[in-house]
Amino acid sequence: MTRGNRHTCTPCGNRGGARNGHEASSVSAPHREQRTPVSSSPARPRASSSSPGVRVTAVGRVTRRARAFPLIASLSAVAIAAGLVAVAPGSAVASSHPDVNDLGRALQRDLDLARGEVARRLDQERNARAHEHRVRDTAGDAFAGAAFDPGSGELTVSLTDASAVPAVTRPGVRPRVVTHGQQELDRVVARLNAAGPPAGPNVTGWYPDIVADTVVVTVTNGAVDQAREFIATAGVDEATVRVEPTAEAPRTFAPIVGGNAFTVDGSSVCSVGFSVESDLENGFVTAGHCGDAGSAVAGEHGGSGVIADSVFPEDDMAWVRTEDDWDPTARVTDHEGGAVTVSGAREAPVGSSVCRSGTTTGWRCGTIEARNQTVVYPEGTVTGLARTDACAEPGDSGGPFLSDDQAQGFTSGGSGDCGSEATTFFQPLDPALQRWDLDLVTG
Repeated sequence: MTRGNRHTCTPCGNRGGARNGHEASSVSAPHREQRTPVSSSPARPRASSSSPGVRVTAVGRVTRRARAFPLIASLSAVAIAAGLVAVAPGSAVASSHPDVNDLGRALQRDLDLARGEVARRLDQERNARAHEHRVRDTAGDAFAGAAFDPGSGELTVSLTDASAVPAVTRPGVRPRVVTHGQQELDRVVARLNAAGPPAGPNVTGWYPDIVADTVVVTVTNGAVDQAREFIATAGVDEATVRVEPTAEAPRTFAPIVGGNAFTVDGSSVCSVGFSVESDLENGFVTAGHCGDAGSAVAGEHGGSGVIADSVFPEDDMAWVRTEDDWDPTARVTDHEGGAVTVSGAREAPVGSSVCRSGTTTGWRCGTIEARNQTVVYPEGTVTGLARTDACAEPGDSGGPFLSDDQAQGFTSGGSGDCGSEATTFFQPLDPALQRWDLDLVTG
């Protein structure tokens, strides 16, 4: 059985959760809160497959079923951001609907929502996650991707077989028939990945755009011909690809020394991602570019540990094994005295709102624009990342991304900053849990 989320409970007696992929209800976490930062060391991000659906068992452990779906993308400047796995000192218990706390205010600010619209948007996205889970099973092989439409509040479901339309049609779901679909677009991405890094620095990445039913290859400095040469070398049909110019190239951020975060080997600083547990050990996951395996880690407010393993590039993930002086919690700090309790890890559809926590820029929100993004960083190529338009800045690396109270992943890299248009990539959470046989701590 693969591992998923483990609940922390308040007197830690009976454990509880949601079954069959439903989101777990919120429980206050008993452990003391720690605030952990984002990566300061040179980011070496790497991506992996999108995280599958989650089922929380009666003992609070989440197991996962393979449910990878690539999604749409809009091209914007990329920036890296990071968040904490645990709560800042003195943080309050999170509301199930964050429109009354700092996360809700961040959603209002970054998504331009009125106060009353926050709860409605989160309810719509929660329904969309449930619809996607059911429709995927109903449509079977005809399922070709799904994306949440913030305008209508519905889930747009792509199908490759028109005969499946009646079976998936229901309130809140808008089916459509497409030419290529998610599986074919993923195959195109895989062929581009296999072709190796493109010649020259101006081809910056590629991702499946589920909404447009195409793969987008991004270029800087007008290098359209260079991109087309790369596409031809990969043996990809040009009819499935769109070359799109962009102003900024993705990068990893330089290290930040000091700050309210965890330090690696006493110098670089990163943000904690999410608390995790295994049978005998506790710790947290964060970005792989934060440090190498064996590096010593120290928490800003106490606590110590060591990076048990780290993968970067290709993926951008690491897990930190902590000592007994650093307890895991199910909460993520908002840097304003509040917190969000993580209750599960159901993957949000493209188009859903997402917020990240980081030691440099605090809470910042945006939308998921694509999954299965390949990013060409100066340090190496990373595959399988998720693309967002949330902003981030140096020091935010490794911090958590959440959609409502559902863990999504942790900050990798990007371009831009919080004073301009930005794009941020995150490493999906599930590959890290699977790789190291870890349980996500939930409340």
